[in-house]
Amino acid sequence: MRVTYKVVFRFFEKACSWYNLKMSTRLTRREFLKLAGASAAGLYLNPNLNMPAWDDSGDQVRVAIHSISVYSQAWDKSRILFQRLRDDVLHVYETVTSDHGPAWNPIWYRVWGGYVHSGSLQHVRYSLNPVQMSIPEQGLLAQITVPWIQSLRYTRWTGWEPLYRLYYESQHWIMGVDDGPDGQPWYRLMDELLHVDYHVPATTMRPIRQDEMTPIAQDVPADQKRIEVSLGRQTVVAYEGDKAVFTAKCSSGVPNRAGMAPGDIPTQTPKGRFHIQNKMPSKHMGDGKITADLEAYELPGIPWVSFFEPMTGVAFHGTYWHTNFGIPMSHGCVNLTCADALWIYRWSTPVTTQVSDWDTRGLGTLVIVS
Repeated sequence: MRVTYKVVFRFFEKACSWYNLKMSTRLTRREFLKLAGASAAGLYLNPNLNMPAWDDSGDQVRVAIHSISVYSQAWDKSRILFQRLRDDVLHVYETVTSDHGPAWNPIWYRVWGGYVHSGSLQHVRYSLNPVQMSIPEQGLLAQITVPWIQSLRYTRWTGWEPLYRLYYESQHWIMGVDDGPDGQPWYRLMDELLHVDYHVPATTMRPIRQDEMTPIAQDVPADQKRIEVSLGRQTVVAYEGDKAVFTAKCSSGVPNRAGMAPGDIPTQTPKGRFHIQNKMPSKHMGDGKITADLEAYELPGIPWVSFFEPMTGVAFHGTYWHTNFGIPMSHGCVNLTCADALWIYRWSTPVTTQVSDWDTRGLGTLVIVS
């Protein structure tokens, strides 16, 4: 079909009604093209228009990889009906423990049209938040509270352009509040790895409260605390003396399958005795590229990171890109749920007492990996 100026104009006129814009039909073609270009960018960037119509009802999950299969039964040998793509948000009608496994994670969900395995899905919620206009000089730690939000970076050469997509439960440092491309307040975030600024709508982030980080078991001597990681069982157990006080399933590093070239960093979690040496409530991990590619290995805003192996940066941390705990999944770190990573963060030493601390250092809790 040939798209004419009049067809585009009618579509543009209807689209602009979403913004309650009063347009004159006497616009010249040049004026129309100029206004359409600017407004089309606004329509793309407005989070209320370029995101699905999420709601906060019921149990919902986000597809956290390129695509997943929807099966006719809760079994990966059953008929594949269709695919759901990265960042689709699915309503869960029923949770099923399948007799067909897999053994490490037999949890499946009944969704519209069939069944999906839980391993590559993230439980999400949708909630908007009041805007905090006053930001401390050292920054404000905050958490994403929608399934995902497209961040934008502004430069004087290119204007507003997409950068990272930020996900539910990821955490980022707010450094200021600016007018976004839609004229609404957007938080200006600082990437602590690359030292670049980017923005997201302010209502999509919730500041972390001080009480959420209150240290746990402060009365227990530091030398009585230790953490044992079993690579065979894929578990993390925290001890106070001889008493186990916390147990969680984890995902350790996947061994390098194709061998290692000189300079490569091992992806298998190293065995041995270590100590937690620094803790960060938000960390960008990955290749360190400034990109909007959803398939790039970039994980900004990883929450509750407790580093224990300094040579290659192996850590306990929260995970927002899978729930397949019980099998190796990582590039070397010990993946935990965000809640379990927060528990380790609060319980272990060195102690972090202030929500404004970007990085806490010191020789801390013993970690034994076997």
